[in-house]
Amino acid sequence: MSRLSLNPLRPAYRSALRRLSGALFAAVLSLAALPAVAAEIIALVSERAAQEFGAAMPERGFFDIRLADGLPREGSFIREFWIDRDTGQFIANVITDLGEVRRVWGVATLTQPVPVPVRRLMPDDIVRAEDVEMVDLPWARVNAYAVTEAEGLVGMQVRRMLSPGRPVQVQSVQPPIIISRGERVTIQLSYGTLELSAEGKAISDAHLGQEVRVVNLSSNKTIVGVARADGLVEASY
Repeated sequence: MSRLSLNPLRPAYRSALRRLSGALFAAVLSLAALPAVAAEIIALVSERAAQEFGAAMPERGFFDIRLADGLPREGSFIREFWIDRDTGQFIANVITDLGEVRRVWGVATLTQPVPVPVRRLMPDDIVRAEDVEMVDLPWARVNAYAVTEAEGLVGMQVRRMLSPGRPVQVQSVQPPIIISRGERVTIQLSYGTLELSAEGKAISDAHLGQEVRVVNLSSNKTIVGVARADGLVEASY
């Protein structure tokens, strides 16, 4: 009776397996030796700065980043990061593609596109599309009350003088006035199928859809209505 072998693989198979294992081991070593993919440091800084600002980042905000001269421009990732939100000055420890730690520094200015007038606009002017352009301004110059979309300016009526190149405050514009104080208006009253009208005089300004106080010249009574069109006030029963 023949003795059972403790190793069922034949010598030729064992030799082939050793060669295959050696080739796989060499491939793993070669992959581990490959350098990490390098990225632009300004992109890495922008990402980390956005994380630091978190929810305070404006919707379309971005960072204008300037590195100090003589520093590396590429790295694998940022290990430590510090930034002063007020000045934008930052310091970062960057790991290079060779695994070295390099310290970089500079300024990351949080920037936001906003609409600004291209010319001086005076009170009562209506803002036209050609009166506005979008510019990138430092976030520090754009406060919480600034208009940040061009749609928020075009078609609006100026309340306070607007200077070219400067952000516009929301309280500096308003929907166009369609009824002016002292203007003769038509007061309309609808009650079921009954429609009445009377002549009145506005005692306050109003834009479309705004409540306005008028005097009914027939009864000499003051009523409150809603401005519906130029010279037209809708009264409620």
